[in-house]
Amino acid sequence: MAKGKAKSKEEDASGSASPRLPAGRHGLPREFVAQNQRERIMTALVDTVAERGYNATTVAHITKAASVSRRTFYEHFADKEACFLAAYEMVAEHLRASMEAAAAVFDEWPQKVRAALATMLRFLAGEPELARICMIEPVAAGGEIAVRHRASMQALVEILKAGRPEHAGERPLPEATEETLVGGIVSLIVREISAGRTAELEELLPDLTELTLSPYVGPEEAEKLAKV
Repeated sequence: MAKGKAKSKEEDASGSASPRLPAGRHGLPREFVAQNQRERIMTALVDTVAERGYNATTVAHITKAASVSRRTFYEHFADKEACFLAAYEMVAEHLRASMEAAAAVFDEWPQKVRAALATMLRFLAGEPELARICMIEPVAAGGEIAVRHRASMQALVEILKAGRPEHAGERPLPEATEETLVGGIVSLIVREISAGRTAELEELLPDLTELTLSPYVGPEEAEKLAKV
């Protein structure tokens, strides 16, 4: 992770140093070496992009941070975009699975939404580099990366769509309700990250819960649920 953070760039989640391959003839299986190098390259990309931004990051920056050659980089990835997409997909899939698991604990739909939002905010707040990779850089990168980012937000859209039966209004909800809500959620999160308040993202939970639930259960009920 970035210099000065609680976890150094060569530490894993347990706090111990990540394995580095010894120089020279190590005798390790080719599959192990390849996997180790691939993970190091993706970790280097995350750290470098978090520090410099996607557009200012070059393959040279990534290979230097990963301590691998350009040849090794291109053995694993076609280009910088492919490397970013591999790292992004891994993080996005972890986040999606975590949100769905948190929601599955509850029977009532409003609690499912709150649990999913809480899980997302907790993860992003605890991983500032990954928060930038998930929420800031895809928009700046554009192209296929931005397309994948929009697709990954579909998991939250689907959780919200499950709440349509909760709507008691006389007129049906507009077709774009869920996409609009998710767009608002992402916008608020991006604002906080951009302002350097990533560690405080969990403080958004009451506001995001109320904002999200209001179209379905009404503003008064949404306000109550937000305070639970």
